[in-house]
Amino acid sequence: MNYNYHTHTYRCGHASGSEEEYIQRAIRCGIKYIGFSDHIPFVCDDGYESPHRVPMKAAKEYVATISALREKYADKIDIKIGFEAEYYPEDFEKMLKTATEVGAEYLIVGQHWLANEHLGGQHTMVETSNPEDLKRYINLVISAIKSGVVTYIAHPDMFVFEGDAETYKQEMRKICVASREYNIPLEINFLGIREKRSYPNEIFWEIAGEEQPPVVFGFDAHTTQSAYDGESLLKAEEMVKKYKLNYIGKPNLIFLNNV
Repeated sequence: MNYNYHTHTYRCGHASGSEEEYIQRAIRCGIKYIGFSDHIPFVCDDGYESPHRVPMKAAKEYVATISALREKYADKIDIKIGFEAEYYPEDFEKMLKTATEVGAEYLIVGQHWLANEHLGGQHTMVETSNPEDLKRYINLVISAIKSGVVTYIAHPDMFVFEGDAETYKQEMRKICVASREYNIPLEINFLGIREKRSYPNEIFWEIAGEEQPPVVFGFDAHTTQSAYDGESLLKAEEMVKKYKLNYIGKPNLIFLNNV
């Protein structure tokens, strides 16, 4: 693995370490392509900003800092600047406008909420047995896949559903099919492996093995050390073999200035 396009910075409030430390760690470990994809700035209509995103006032600094480091390390590593966003139907265009205006180059989607978090939205890692919640998650992720502006879907299997197993399989299969049809990869997320979270979900990846969507890896780095994670890489490779996944390696970025 010589790439990682899922890297956060201290600006989101729940990561640590400087951008340069992430880059240096990646270089030492053989990473040739790195992308920063911190949580996209977003201001609600009433002025609320989530403490778990890059503040809007820091967005240009985020881009400028990484741009300067890109020049400094140009002979050692390829650096791209992006954001991780949610797909909110009413707000996605606003998020996309922010990303392009500040100079971000690509987006990944990690659907952490079923609705804007400030409006009482439900987090996707809060257990639910309501099939309507699951279906809403599926529809949001598929809408992101179809948007034409998303490079890949981060941790597509993070939704925690405690309801009927067949309903889970039926609905999650729709994500895998859409991913294959639109050629938008799904990520095996290393943060989930490192922290032994509810994802990677083995049932989901068994379905992915059947449907053969394109699959990529992502460190989901929130610390300097996780800018390379060899232990989780071994486990992810085991999953690829176990389920005969369509692992494609480094994804092709969808550049925002081309869409």
